[in-house]
Amino acid sequence: MSELKPPFRADHVGSLLRTTELKHARNKHFNEESISADELKEIENKEIINNIKMQENAGLVAITDGEARRSFWHYDFMGSLSGLDLVERDEGVQFATMKLRPIFPTITDTLDFPRDHPMLSHYQYVAENTKMIPKISIPGPSSCHFRTALTDIHPEKYKDLDLLCTDISKAYKKAVKAFYDVGCRYLQMDDIFFAYLCDPKHRQAKKDEGMDPDDLIKRYAKMMYEAIAERPKDMIIGMHLCRGNFRSTHAAEGAYDLAADAVFNMTDVDVFFMEYDTQRAGGLEPLRLLAKGKQRVLPGFITTKTGELEKLDDLKRKFEEAAQFVDMDQLGIAPQCGFSSTEEGNDLSIDDQKRKLDLVVKVAESIWGGVNT
Repeated sequence: MSELKPPFRADHVGSLLRTTELKHARNKHFNEESISADELKEIENKEIINNIKMQENAGLVAITDGEARRSFWHYDFMGSLSGLDLVERDEGVQFATMKLRPIFPTITDTLDFPRDHPMLSHYQYVAENTKMIPKISIPGPSSCHFRTALTDIHPEKYKDLDLLCTDISKAYKKAVKAFYDVGCRYLQMDDIFFAYLCDPKHRQAKKDEGMDPDDLIKRYAKMMYEAIAERPKDMIIGMHLCRGNFRSTHAAEGAYDLAADAVFNMTDVDVFFMEYDTQRAGGLEPLRLLAKGKQRVLPGFITTKTGELEKLDDLKRKFEEAAQFVDMDQLGIAPQCGFSSTEEGNDLSIDDQKRKLDLVVKVAESIWGGVNT
């Protein structure tokens, strides 16, 4: 294990499909109230052990809990911050063909990261049960702003956007330190809203709210930079970017061009997981903006939205295309997104998921000679 140091040539975003058993248990606990929190935790623990084994059997060395204890990839983390509540309403956020469950972040007080945030123990459980490198994925700082409506920001002081962004960064800085203190050396902070701000309709929506989308891109990059600036040298920070993923649907479209420079050169992130499975993501040209050095991009040429398995030769050709814009030594492979950004999961089977993870490792072995090279 001491020889395993991220970033790796093969990786995945973090979330994995939930089994029927876990879905039923969550329904019994949260809706029917027929089983206790301890009984649910026992089933979650079992699921996570199985997730760990599946990842290890595939040959992956960055191991997550599959986000088995969460309902959403982002809201569970955000809702456990001090000063932020999750409010349920009548109608959810619109994706391409369906609407998200109607949960809305609401800032009620000064934002902070509490010492008893539950995801610290989530990380520790993985670390205690794998001999590989444990990783946890949390939403990036931009999530707290982009996903919170102006009318849901209640403190008067947060009408000052500079102060709000500063406080978000401060809370995340504490989070980075807290995860490090419990042993985390590979922290992924998913800042997907950089990609949303490349979509004309999302850009217009922010303009309609009185905000400049290009200014937001720079603000979000600064928030990430300040959140991770004091991380120890032996801590690797990843960032995932995509255009939404709820039951295999999407919420945004557009190439990375408008945000690529800020993402690559203003955040100080080490490794980038980038959606690249459809034309919605645009071309590979923005990769040319990645500075030469140790940063790494893992293009998501393998989709998590369908069970159809990509062909190895087709994937190798895509990497040949990518190598026109960035050194092959700064590339790796990961699926385009998580398999289950929400507990409902995407429209593919657990066997499909296994085949996708096996393929990720196979690609890394075929192009770079292994996962940890």
